[in-house]
Amino acid sequence: MNQKKYGLISLGCDKNRVDGERLLAIIREHGGFITDDIAEAEVLIVNTCAFLNASRKEAIDTILDCNRYRTEGNLQKLVVTGCLPEKYADEIFAELTEADVLLGTNDYDLFFDALALANAGQRVNFTKRNGEIAEKKRVLSTPLHYAYLKIADGCNNHCTYCLIPKIRGRYVSYPMEDLLSEASSLGELSELVIVAQDTTRYGEDLYGENKFCELLQNLTKSDNVHSVRLLYCYPDVIDDRLIAEIRDNPKIVKYIDIPLQHSEDRILKLMNRKGSRAEYLALIRKLKESIPGIAIRSTFIAGFPTETEAESEAMAEFLKEAKLTNCGFFAYSKEPDTAAYRLKGHLPERVKKARVKKLYGVQKEISKAFLNELVGKCVPVLCDGIDYDRNCFEGRTYFQAPDIDGKVYFTAPEAVQGKIYTIKINSSDGYDLYGSTEDTL
Repeated sequence: MNQKKYGLISLGCDKNRVDGERLLAIIREHGGFITDDIAEAEVLIVNTCAFLNASRKEAIDTILDCNRYRTEGNLQKLVVTGCLPEKYADEIFAELTEADVLLGTNDYDLFFDALALANAGQRVNFTKRNGEIAEKKRVLSTPLHYAYLKIADGCNNHCTYCLIPKIRGRYVSYPMEDLLSEASSLGELSELVIVAQDTTRYGEDLYGENKFCELLQNLTKSDNVHSVRLLYCYPDVIDDRLIAEIRDNPKIVKYIDIPLQHSEDRILKLMNRKGSRAEYLALIRKLKESIPGIAIRSTFIAGFPTETEAESEAMAEFLKEAKLTNCGFFAYSKEPDTAAYRLKGHLPERVKKARVKKLYGVQKEISKAFLNELVGKCVPVLCDGIDYDRNCFEGRTYFQAPDIDGKVYFTAPEAVQGKIYTIKINSSDGYDLYGSTEDTL
């Protein structure tokens, strides 16, 4: 059974991607063959997200669509892993008969045990077996020159709109020695992207004190890691020590992702978010003053229950004052089993979508002005590969994280994936940059 071809579709966040890459390593260690061609896979794994209703719908639709490969491809067994079965196995197991196996977020080590039972004719629900992802090796699903490093799982913040603590449990930091070993095993990396539900609280549960800066210092000592990018840094934990580490450590990209979620004090309190509008603006000013040119990314939720038109307008004004480099905006999603679900004053979908659209419009003008200032200038760009539709190379400069920010498209006599090039920016469309190069840094 292990000699079969295995395929993986990973949905949702980059943290989920890392779990999927560990499962691929387990499969390879057991002699399985991994294929990128889903139609060739004899065992297909759908690694799911369940954070929002839209995520759950995407997961179910993907599972149903994959079932067609039983007749159109080589599919023999369909395995569903990740957050959807972890939270909703009891609800979906009986009806989602397309799935031969359900595995939760910590049950990957049971993959072949479950598959053996499925191969014997059973449908298997192996969720909540109190297992773990013991395998520290990974098979990268990203381009080989960059990778994500998940430093913790779960969350203790208990934001009122969020299901993560109900799915992933309490915050659990991974041992530092394991993370350093994992990072060194990932090969030559132009960029290592640090992720967790909350990266900035690393170590508090495991060591009794915050060890995030120490982890960053040790990771950047690794010869195979050329730069480190920080995602999901919570504003209330960003202190002078972390700011100094970002500023002074030459291997840390001058970029920070801070999920603020809102700007107005009343809504922040309803969200159970720590901080205030004034504190957020002060933090942004401090970061910009301490680290000239730093790129700051954030995410915001529009249309939270009882949010007034005036509060939505105030969030737009916050964006104009903060002048963040990159932003994502999401309409509030009413999720059962969250505290916000029980609040009164839920807004119509059309209102929430309209507010998201307006916020994107405000940020678009901010981003457009920022990018237009780069036209005619040269910037260092990490080559991620080739865009065959545009017939050019594509890459990212320091203020662009993989998948969530814009890109730099450039022409060159030649370019190698994972190398840095000096790109002269010729134009911008307000989101992406376009340029050309002849010189390698």
